[in-house]
Amino acid sequence: MQIIAGILGVWFIASFGCGILFKETLDQYSIGGAPFGFWMAQQGSIICFVVLLVTYTVLMNRLDDKYGFAEDAAEAVDSDVVDGLELEGAE
Repeated sequence: MQIIAGILGVWFIASFGCGILFKETLDQYSIGGAPFGFWMAQQGSIICFVVLLVTYTVLMNRLDDKYGFAEDAAEAVDSDVVDGLELEGAE
């Protein structure tokens, strides 16, 4: 839950904080001729969201490895049986 809370906190600061709350302060700077507050609202929050997705995936995979729930992606895709259950449509 700490990982999820941290990621949601960063997402809130990047999207709502930088795009709305801190817009006036950030507009003192510019990126490519656009005010930084506007840029964060339009592009920066999207880039931050993608980085957070990758971060979440890496952290969850580490937790899976730590507690023995790691999955082998190639094996799961090639197998007709996952965790003892037959997949629908498997021949």
